[in-house]
Amino acid sequence: MDAAQVDPAQWLADYDRTLARAAANAQAASESLSRAGGRAVSPRGEVEAEVGASGALTGLRLSPAARALEADTLARLILSTVQEAHRAAGAQVVEIMTEYVGDGPALQLVRDNIPADPAAAPARTQDEDYFTNPPGIVG
Repeated sequence: MDAAQVDPAQWLADYDRTLARAAANAQAASESLSRAGGRAVSPRGEVEAEVGASGALTGLRLSPAARALEADTLARLILSTVQEAHRAAGAQVVEIMTEYVGDGPALQLVRDNIPADPAAAPARTQDEDYFTNPPGIVG
């Protein structure tokens, strides 16, 4: 048998091993992702938020100090703390997925769906603000 000919039984055995390895990796990734999540606490500790790997809120605790905050302030603090927990969960998911799929299109899709850190966003220019929120016409 020359190199161009492949033993069908050997090819099938190799393919079965490849499929078994892929199934084992998928199971391991699934188990790791089921334990992933994020947790964040507001700077002064009034709000603590926990989310699962999908970003679903799984826990929210408000300290007694949260009662002293105005409703709008507390709402913004809850939202920013939950968003920070989302970013933490997203970082865990990227770490897990990197191990199983490597760097490539699948991992990029995961990265593209992680909430951005507003502090890391570039500052908006006056032109961007003008076109996003144009002034009213004065007449």
